[in-house]
Amino acid sequence: MFTVRRLVSSARIPISVVIAALFLAASAYAQGDPLPSWNDTAPKAAIVAFVEKVTKQGSPDFVPEPERIAVFDNDGTLWVEHPMYTQLAFALDRVKTLAPQHPEWKNGQPFKAVLEGDMKTLAASGEKGLLQLIMVTHAGMTNDDFQKVVIDWLSAARDPRFKRPYTELVYQPMVELLSYLRASGFKTFIVSGGGVEFMRPWTEKVYGVPPEQVIGSSIKTEFKMQDDTPTLHRLPEVNFIDDKAGKPVGINEQIGRRPIAAFGNSDGDLEMLQWTTMAGAPARLGMLVHHTDAEREYAYDRNTEFGRLDKALDAAAITGWTIIDMKADWKQMFKD
Repeated sequence: MFTVRRLVSSARIPISVVIAALFLAASAYAQGDPLPSWNDTAPKAAIVAFVEKVTKQGSPDFVPEPERIAVFDNDGTLWVEHPMYTQLAFALDRVKTLAPQHPEWKNGQPFKAVLEGDMKTLAASGEKGLLQLIMVTHAGMTNDDFQKVVIDWLSAARDPRFKRPYTELVYQPMVELLSYLRASGFKTFIVSGGGVEFMRPWTEKVYGVPPEQVIGSSIKTEFKMQDDTPTLHRLPEVNFIDDKAGKPVGINEQIGRRPIAAFGNSDGDLEMLQWTTMAGAPARLGMLVHHTDAEREYAYDRNTEFGRLDKALDAAAITGWTIIDMKADWKQMFKD
């Protein structure tokens, strides 16, 4: 059988040289495909065709670099959102950590439900109860202190199913897509219903998206001098909810340009995709990640508490948005 070892022996080529050559060849092959974790199906073809026509000089669909804006939802689009949003898992852990300082929580909802692991009662508390948890666990400290709490928690916390840090449960195909777009002159933004200060400490390291390109929900902050040091203190009051109809508002206020590409996975992204794609020229791209892979991740759409894809799924058939079928369109789910 012909082997690399026989080739090296007969030609007297150092094995280190052959290994280096093979490595370079593999790298060149990988660079030839900007989306190697995608199957060669319609969504991948749509992405490549869109990028080629908006970046080709002389094309009727050419878009100058400053106008190449792409926006991405985070939960369920870039990383796992089941069995619950990661930020909610963070808030529940924070309640347990802070509980010794609040003995009254043992008898008061929704805190009692969290401490007893009663998710049914917690769910029944609705948006009001969840908002109460967020206010208690995310406020009462400086922004710097909060970011440290987030980083420390992400370093220690593990997903209950995959037993891996949450920041490792990002979708490799979407990370490749972010890189491909940036290499093609796009500026990529995260536009999420999640807390902006919860995301900003880690998105640059994980996604390559710097904190100034992260748009999210926020609570009010107040400037204070603390021991002769200027600080921003987090208050238990809602400032802005960056979800559903709030997403186009947040994009307009913080980006100032209408995107030409938008990527989401749920009804919370419906208005963002409408704002992006239903504006005529230039060429525009709207895509929805459909969770169809129960073996490698999860399968859900219309009947779920987290990441419901119902109205947006129906709208996709009318607007021409591309549906990304996780099971059919992705070779790989997470980075190994």
